Order: sequence, then structure tokens, then C-alpha cells
Amino acid sequence: MRFLRIHHALPVLLMAGATLLPGAAQAAAGPDFQYVGQDDRVHGLTAPQGCVEAEGGGARAVTNGTRGSATLFEGPRCSGRALRVLRPGEVGQVRPYFASVRFSVTG
Repeated sequence: MRFLRIHHALPVLLMAGATLLPGAAQAAAGPDFQYVGQDDRVHGLTAPQGCVEAEGGGARAVTNGTRGSATLFEGPRCSGRALRVLRPGEVGQVRPYFASVRFSVTG
């Protein structure tokens, strides 16, 4: 069991570490929002707006590098229960998974 816990925490640590490297966020023009899907692949969105489906079924590690909040929903098209709200710059985990995410409008 401990191995599984470490395994699931690893994507969060890797994604968080990449954002903490000096100049990494500014130097690399990468995705603004990243998550590890149920397919065990890292998915990224650049300049996301409105409601977006989580390709691969969002699970585990999530990084919100946008300037607004990201609300994770259990259902498609931002339906069902809101599972978590990630503030700008926040990194976290989501259990069991999310199907869609709504990005707040920023000025």
C-alpha cells in the first residue's frame, strides 16, 4: 500500500518541482493548466476558457497556472458536483477523478 501512495504522489511532486525551478515558468511557454489523467498521461491546456472536458479523465495531480480559479466537476460539461476549486498557482490532487473543469474569467 505504501508503494501505491508514493506512486500516486509522484506526479504531483514532479509537476510541482517543474514549476519551482528558477525561471522555468517564464522561460518555457508551456500549458497553463496541467493534470495527470486516468490514462496516466500528463495533459495540458494553454489559455483555457469556460468549461473544458478533461481528456483522459482527470485524476491525481493537477496544476493551475492560470490567473483565475479552476473548478473541477465530477460530470461532463461542468455538471454534477464541484469536487474542488484550485486557486491560481495551486497544485493538488483530486480523488477519485474529474470529468470537466470551468475556468473563471480574469481581467
